[in-house]
Amino acid sequence: MIQTETTPNPDSLKFLSENIISAAGNEEFHKDKISQISNQFVKELLNFSGVELILLSKNFISVKKTKEASWEELKPMVISHLNDYFQKNDEPILTNKSLDNNNINKDKDETVNKIIEVLDTKIRPAVAKDGGDIKFKSFENGIVRVELQGSCSGCPSSLMTLKQGVQNLLKHYVKEVNSVEAV
Repeated sequence: MIQTETTPNPDSLKFLSENIISAAGNEEFHKDKISQISNQFVKELLNFSGVELILLSKNFISVKKTKEASWEELKPMVISHLNDYFQKNDEPILTNKSLDNNNINKDKDETVNKIIEVLDTKIRPAVAKDGGDIKFKSFENGIVRVELQGSCSGCPSSLMTLKQGVQNLLKHYVKEVNSVEAV
């Protein structure tokens, strides 16, 4: 059974499943990079007219549509695509872990480790509730650079979330942090 939830981004919907969707962590896919994608389910979903990007997580998919597309048309298509996949397959849509920047940076230094820990334990779970994800990219001269994904990508309230939520939390827990920027 697939359920949907709205997100703060009116152009994104969150599709929840009792099945494991991704055993490989959160992974975002963009329509403009479809030629680089090998996963058949992802390619087919991105080929739906109006689908701009998708984020696959453990038990949900966030779908971001173009402004012109309508959820009335897209929502049943996405649900049908998910149901069809799980009727024919017993395994998650994503099974192998692609290279993740968090793993690259974990051994860098104590400050970066603290930043990643706060992102993973305090911020990512909250962002996931809204159908999004946040990825650590870099830390330099007091500035943390992150990538907002899924429903958070292009969301009207994401800048406010970034500055008032993410930046304040990171500054509270990691004294070396001065500001947070999206890349």
